Amino acid sequence: MRTGNKKGGLTGAICAAMVLSLLAAPAAAGQLADAAAKAEALAASGDAIGAHDVMRSAISDFSATLPFSIGKAVFVTADPVGYAMYDPKPSPSFKSGEALVSYVEPVGLSWKPATVAGKIQTHFTVDLDILSASGEVLASQKAFGDFTFTGFFRNQEIYATLTTDVSGAAAGDYVLRFHFNDLNSGKSASVDQKFTIAAASPAP
Repeated sequence: MRTGNKKGGLTGAICAAMVLSLLAAPAAAGQLADAAAKAEALAASGDAIGAHDVMRSAISDFSATLPFSIGKAVFVTADPVGYAMYDPKPSPSFKSGEALVSYVEPVGLSWKPATVAGKIQTHFTVDLDILSASGEVLASQKAFGDFTFTGFFRNQEIYATLTTDVSGAAAGDYVLRFHFNDLNSGKSASVDQKFTIAAASPAP
């Protein structure tokens, strides 16, 4: 089994899923409620940009308190064009020689000052294991993916596109396991994706 990786990406809009998770967190409810009230007041006064910036900053600040984890991991039919802009593969069944393309969203990344004044940076790597259905590790690769994002705030809409080449593997059931490593915090989070390599159709 051979492996390969693709670059990650990000976009600038506020993630609805993140907003819902914030509302469900009682520890920061006061801070978030205050930000929401301020944003509503700004929007009512006609300052849509100001309202957007207040909520974006509140989400950015809250994200620093979240544990590092994986929010979503799905097989997709092709490289996504942006955050949450993908077409999920209808079934985790692949033809022999077909590449596995995974769209994965890390949550709770840590940030530190970048070399460029005023900017901050997050950096994570991805290790890979391929396991049999019984849990035996068949292949592994450290630093399968290496991603760095630099900007002026803790952008929450970060994703990784990871392409795995399993050509030569026999038909059967497997598990694709990614280990995401936040290099700024030293924390890791893992996610499994079960998949099947279909048996070749008999020749007519």
